[in-house]
Amino acid sequence: MDKLYVASSIISGQVNAPPSKSYTHRAYAISLITSGDSEVENPLVSGDTRATLRACRQLGAEVIEEKEDSIIVSGGRLCLPDDVVNAENSGTTLRLFTAISSLAPAGYVVLTGDDSLRRRPMQPLLDALRILGVECWSSRGNGCAPIIVKSGGLKGGETTIRGDISSQFISALLIASTKAEQHVRIRIDGEPVSKKYIDATLEMLRRYGYRIEREGYSLFEVSPDQSGRPTSFRVPGDFSSASFILAGAYLTRGRVEVGNLDLNLPQADSAILSILNEFDVKVGIHSDKIVAEGCEPSKCDRVFSLRDSPDLVPVVAVMAAKTPSHTIIKEVKHARFKESDRISSVAVELKKLGVDVEVFEDGMKIKGREELEGNVELDAHNDHRLFMAFTVLAASTKKGCTINGLRWAEISYPDFLKDLEKLNITFREI
Repeated sequence: MDKLYVASSIISGQVNAPPSKSYTHRAYAISLITSGDSEVENPLVSGDTRATLRACRQLGAEVIEEKEDSIIVSGGRLCLPDDVVNAENSGTTLRLFTAISSLAPAGYVVLTGDDSLRRRPMQPLLDALRILGVECWSSRGNGCAPIIVKSGGLKGGETTIRGDISSQFISALLIASTKAEQHVRIRIDGEPVSKKYIDATLEMLRRYGYRIEREGYSLFEVSPDQSGRPTSFRVPGDFSSASFILAGAYLTRGRVEVGNLDLNLPQADSAILSILNEFDVKVGIHSDKIVAEGCEPSKCDRVFSLRDSPDLVPVVAVMAAKTPSHTIIKEVKHARFKESDRISSVAVELKKLGVDVEVFEDGMKIKGREELEGNVELDAHNDHRLFMAFTVLAASTKKGCTINGLRWAEISYPDFLKDLEKLNITFREI
């Protein structure tokens, strides 16, 4: 069964946010390159993070799953994988480990993924790595996976990379450059997108004892052959996943409490809090939870730049669909290169509900409606965030909706259905 029927419901109740996918990826990857035993507490266990943990094992990490909520990664002894590194649907895994693979002993590392991942751009990262002395290329010559990396070390030097496609390229270079043979200077061409993800990478490297000098987001300097130090890191809750629950309170005029969220660590999608305020949602920020209470939709027009929070495009779009005014989402051209083309895919599905959507190259304009009839089938386009966004939107319709793509929720929010039950949402798998 890969479809979910969601009936009209008022979303209310209390749940804990799942652990952060972004921080789990980074903790595993940096533990791999750091000598010694690092403990990752409260990791997200999902399709994407399992791909990263498997890549760590393939490249030489010893992984000890001591407890359900804690994993020990013993790193610092990279080796050549016995088989292809399969990142499955995880762009973060593919990008980080393309760079990290260069640090393995001399040989070749092949990295690939599923059909969706094999369409996502990799050429800017490959070009930047080549300048640093790494031989790497797209096996099909189209700038996408499968990727072949000739390992044996990253020499260093000065490289330049575009900042407007994915911050994951920059994160990959930062992590791998800590083990370069020579000093590395990374220049960013243009204003980078998703800056908070770069901040998250820098914060994680700092916690593991690595030193990065920076000039804003335009230049990063990395000292060569750093040793770092093993550490213990507790993964915070994920604002990306929590955003769907918080938005559900607005869409259905409910009240939700989401625990396990930490505002002290940089997370791009904590921007959902200010966005909720723009939609006049009553938001309470407490030390251990966020409370959101829905309200009548305001009729003023809104404009959101999601340049640094592209994963919020689906959730802001569904909130806009139930708001009787115009909402513009802009500066998110890079959202077209995610698990799906999130701009086009969201527009296609919202139009099924009678919502007016005008698509631009870098965003969309949505004229929402106070009431949505529902009684349609929405497709997630193989994208976990679209599936979850359409699920909470379906609960706000008069007749409910069927959403195709249930299996994709496991990518980032394995307990999504369990939490829907806690939030009093009526649904059934079909």
